[in-house]
Amino acid sequence: QVQLVESGGGLVQPGGSLRLSCAASGSIFSINTMGWYRQAPGKQRELVATITSGGSPNYADSVKGRFTISRDNAKNTVYLQMNSLKPEDTALYYCNADVKRAVSTWYINYWGKGTLVTVSS
Repeated sequence: QVQLVESGGGLVQPGGSLRLSCAASGSIFSINTMGWYRQAPGKQRELVATITSGGSPNYADSVKGRFTISRDNAKNTVYLQMNSLKPEDTALYYCNADVKRAVSTWYINYWGKGTLVTVSS
């Protein structure tokens, strides 16, 4: 089994910052792309940012210049530094990863259970 556990969510004022973390654990041989998605109340889940195993990032236009994704491959952990937060960033943030559990298997996509980010004064 593979688990993704997010942490770091909370309540922050507009203009503030938060850092989310997501640690993957369990039977892991390698991890390809890791990323963050979010779902606001009444809306569909959307991409926030992804990062390849080589460290190449990709961002949604709505967060470019404000959010930074990074990863520590040795710790199987992905981070999301969120600056200049806006009320519209309020959402449940989910971690996502493509994980290979053994050398001879395919990559399987896994999701965490989410961490809530609320931006409000």
